Amino acid sequence: MTNPAVILMAYGSPDRLADVPAYYTDIRGGRPIAPELLDDLVTRYRALGIDNSDAPSPLNSITEETRAALEHELGVTVLTGMRHWDPRIASAVETALELGHEPLVGLVLAPHWSTLSVARYEQLFVEAVAGRVETRFVRRWGTEPGFVDLLAQRCRDLVSEGTHVVFTAHSLPARILEQGDPYRESLLETSALVADQAGVDDWSFAFQSESPTGEPWLGPDILEHLDALRGAGVTKVLACPVGFVSDHLEIRWDLDVEATDRARALGIGFARIEMPNAAPEMIDALAGIARRELAAVAS
Repeated sequence: MTNPAVILMAYGSPDRLADVPAYYTDIRGGRPIAPELLDDLVTRYRALGIDNSDAPSPLNSITEETRAALEHELGVTVLTGMRHWDPRIASAVETALELGHEPLVGLVLAPHWSTLSVARYEQLFVEAVAGRVETRFVRRWGTEPGFVDLLAQRCRDLVSEGTHVVFTAHSLPARILEQGDPYRESLLETSALVADQAGVDDWSFAFQSESPTGEPWLGPDILEHLDALRGAGVTKVLACPVGFVSDHLEIRWDLDVEATDRARALGIGFARIEMPNAAPEMIDALAGIARRELAAVAS
């Protein structure tokens, strides 16, 4: 008899302002962040409601809400494993094994595979399991019908005459294209599916949240793209972040503050869809993916 579990993986967020230095040092592979950049990040997280109290991060709380809802829907144990915060992916795997769970299904709260994103989660998952039990790992799910339908409905709810929809995702270093990485193409595929489902003809794609690493990143950047759209006569923009599934810094600061401010300065009406977070439709989509993997590993 099998006793499966799902390891639900996410990027993670600092719980307190005091955690920000350690969090970004972890992201940077042990290299400390420059003081001026750290001050800016602390300001951003404070604006999102994170402080130094014992209250959990509102961003990590969304992940926990998703985990609990998915566990209830599936009727099997679901454990959270973070890439850059606690509980870590390795810790979640060890907990599952200590509880006697087998097989394990790895599912990342990121719909599109890249060598610099989902592939890293897979590596951590595989290393933690170390061949001790049978596993399945979901590499990509950006075309999952339930996910596409959810985004399309949220677009339909906000699109009005004259609205230009901009689909967005986190940028990555442009060198991935030389390696044949499918990240950009799969994002465009999801965007086209959502646009078709929503009945949207006037749309484009832009990247966001580029990091200051000194190398070229995928573009166009959303801020520069807004400049170009205004130059083309666009006055209403709806952002649909297809590369993200929940509220976090890249949504609530990069879009809700920086992009909103740029649009306002340009005279563009700017809005974005509500993120899926732990909405019932999102849980249904994740549950459908997990059920397929559980069935495959049990066969």
